[in-house]
Amino acid sequence: MNDGVNGVALAVFILFFLAVTVMGFLAARWRKAENEHSLDEWGLGGRSFGTWVTWFLLGGDLYTAYTFVAVPAAIYAAGAAGFFAVPYTILVYPLIFTFLPRLWSVSHKHGYVTTSDFVRGRFGSKGLSLAVAVTGILATMPYIALQLVGIQAVLDVMGVGGGENTNWFVKDLPLLIAFGVLAAYTYSSGLRAPALIAFVKDTLIYIVIAVAIIYIPIKLGGFADVFGAASEKYTAAKAGGLVPLEAGQWTYATLALGSALALFMYPHSITATLSSRSREVIRRNTTILPLYSLMLGLLALLGFMAIAAGVKVTNPQLAIPQLFEDMFPDWFAGVAFAAIGIGALVPAAIMSIAAANLFTRNIYKDFIKPDATPAQETKVSKLVSLLVKVGALVFVLTMDKTVAINFQLLGGIWILQTFPALVGGLFTRWFHRWALLAGWAVGMIYGTVAAYGVASPTQKHFGGSAKEIPGIGEIGYIGLTAFVLNVVVTVVLTFVLKAAKAPDGIDETSPEDYTADAGDPGVEVELPPATAGTSH
Repeated sequence: MNDGVNGVALAVFILFFLAVTVMGFLAARWRKAENEHSLDEWGLGGRSFGTWVTWFLLGGDLYTAYTFVAVPAAIYAAGAAGFFAVPYTILVYPLIFTFLPRLWSVSHKHGYVTTSDFVRGRFGSKGLSLAVAVTGILATMPYIALQLVGIQAVLDVMGVGGGENTNWFVKDLPLLIAFGVLAAYTYSSGLRAPALIAFVKDTLIYIVIAVAIIYIPIKLGGFADVFGAASEKYTAAKAGGLVPLEAGQWTYATLALGSALALFMYPHSITATLSSRSREVIRRNTTILPLYSLMLGLLALLGFMAIAAGVKVTNPQLAIPQLFEDMFPDWFAGVAFAAIGIGALVPAAIMSIAAANLFTRNIYKDFIKPDATPAQETKVSKLVSLLVKVGALVFVLTMDKTVAINFQLLGGIWILQTFPALVGGLFTRWFHRWALLAGWAVGMIYGTVAAYGVASPTQKHFGGSAKEIPGIGEIGYIGLTAFVLNVVVTVVLTFVLKAAKAPDGIDETSPEDYTADAGDPGVEVELPPATAGTSH
């Protein structure tokens, strides 16, 4: 670990950080909004983004600083089991090809801003909509915190902030500054800021990975030596070498499948999706987004390289930043650190906007002020986006980093429980709203209780996301087990409630809404009553 400040790397890092900060504030003038006091404009970029902007935005949204740090860190610490992220990002794209265009179409037709808007309209249930909104906010908070953890890892390796005995304010000042800048340009420019910055972020990441995958193995003697060193470490640790142990294969498979089902349930994924200008943009993106999976596979190899390079860190999250510090010239280490740092700013901005939109549309408007004007909605969403980021910052500064990671794992378990209402609702109205709410509750309770009972070497509770699957006896992903229970309860109760002729709610959508495109005759955004007659 570097004992002092790496001045050259820090200077390069600051240069890029200042550049994207300026871009963040100038983004308010990019594709300037017709009506700035509209949630469609601030929270969805005017629903105007084309194929490439959407591709960069979704890539910047899904492949975060934490991905950059955590995937190779998992391989560095635990071996090939950390590769689960690669198959799950391969599984997810055929899946979203089937339902994202339908979600875009119905959302465009009815002016839905969030998934909870759709659930409320489809099932006529504010209670179910509230459950989806609260789940989305809870799952997003620790995800934002992990982006700040990614920035902090880079700052630690560059030697910024002093040692452990340094005054807490001085030590955390760089992170506070980064947070302040992020909060300011997100408040000012909304979704346009991360959309514009995503171009820089993804370009930097592709450059860094391309250089790393060629330059570092050459310095280490070639890939044969890299894999040899990794195999020796895992064999000595009885971790199964370069393949997962047989006992861990159920965990690997269920975690990959469950993560694939959950990824596009996160509010920030849907926010980026709904910002696109047409159904065809979404379809094209599901075919070209797998390019990021190729990048992720190469990124994962950095974990093996960290072992071969002899990187020694007590916190695996520091392994890749330390690898860059050790192997790259100082100036290019600065470029790599900038890629990670900016890779945190883009998703953190989108996540805070998505959480704020959920609160504004599905809590504030539905339950607190039903007659809120578009300007009031936008103002509340801006303020809540700040509060969400403050909450994430407090989480990072006051809690152990492993707690943040495990709460993010818990967030994945939670968000998966919204799948039946969202994806199921896109294809059928058969499920009963009360059955969906009951299934959601069972999945949430089981998932939370099961995760609470998982211990780790550093934590008594919430120490992981895998536990024995009831009735099977294998260790599997808790989120997927909870999801199966959710679906079973939903199906059984739907039969019961339909037999009892329980009121089914009003569906405000029609079959043709799910295949409509922006250019189709008569397809315009339908404004809710509170916004009728305003500029949109």
